[in-house]
Amino acid sequence: MVRMRSDARTREYVSTRTGEGLSKKEIHRCLKRYIVRELYPLILFDLADSARAT
Repeated sequence: MVRMRSDARTREYVSTRTGEGLSKKEIHRCLKRYIVRELYPLILFDLADSARAT
């Protein structure tokens, strides 16, 4: 929700999805998946890095 107001990429994504006729609820669901696709590789890298450190 914060990214919808502050992040330019997210605002563009939301406007595109709104143009496709999706509701706010559907956009939130899609946005959560979009964000997870960005964060998941970072989480895996961090876990692998911490496993190597121990």
